Amino acid sequence: MISLPIKGTKEVYTVAPTKIIALGLNYRDHIAESVSVNVKGFTQDIPEEPVLFPKMPNVLIGPGDSIIIPAFTRKYNFKEPRVDYEAELAFIIKDKCKNVPKEEAYKHILGFTCMNDVSQRNIQTGDKSGWFRGKSFDTFGPIGPCLVPAESLPDPGNLEIFCRLNGKVVQHSNTKNMIFSIPEIVAFVSANFTLQPGDIILTGTPSGVGPMKQGDTVEVEIEGIGVLKNPVIEEN
Repeated sequence: MISLPIKGTKEVYTVAPTKIIALGLNYRDHIAESVSVNVKGFTQDIPEEPVLFPKMPNVLIGPGDSIIIPAFTRKYNFKEPRVDYEAELAFIIKDKCKNVPKEEAYKHILGFTCMNDVSQRNIQTGDKSGWFRGKSFDTFGPIGPCLVPAESLPDPGNLEIFCRLNGKVVQHSNTKNMIFSIPEIVAFVSANFTLQPGDIILTGTPSGVGPMKQGDTVEVEIEGIGVLKNPVIEEN
C-alpha cells in the first residue's frame, strides 16, 4: 500500500485505485518522435480524440522504490531491449462520476501528482493485443512524491514538467502543450467509463522518452508538486 503526504497538510493519502487510465500521444512533440520510439499505433497524425490505454494497479510504487526490469523479458532475446521512462502529470478522481461536462471537470478531481509511465517498448510494439502488457509490469508506475489538492494548484494546465536520467534533463515541456486539456480528458474518459474515487488518470508524456537500465536513477519533476525519484534495477 502506498501512502502519499497531502501537500500543505499533516494528512496522508492512501493510493488505491480501481483502475488507472493513461493517455498516449497527448503532446505534439512526442508524436513527432514516433519514428524513434517505434511503437505500433504511433503515427505523425494528431489524434482526433484522446488515445486511452490501461495500466494495472500492480504497477504502483512510491518515491524511492525500485523500478524493476522483469527477468522473464530476457528470454525473448530482443536485439535492443528497451524499457523507457515517461514523465507525466497524473490526477486522482474524488468521487464516483459519469458523463462529466468539461466545465465541471475540476469538481471531480481530488488532487494532482507526478507519475512515471514506465514502458517495455519491445513488448508494447510486438503484442497483438496492443499496449496493455508492456505498460503493466510490476513497478511500472512510480507515483508521488505527494498529492497536491486540486484547489491548491492554481493552473494544472500550465506547469513545467521535467524528467532527469542520472541528473541529466531528458524531457522538458509544459502541460499547456497537451493536445487534450484536463477538462477534455475528464469529460472523454468519464463518457466511456464510470470513474470511482481514487481512480488515476495520466495525461501523457512530452518528447524525450528514452531507455533506462540497471543502475540508473530517474526523476520526474512537475512545478508545484515536487520530484519523484526512483532507481532502476534488473530482476535476477
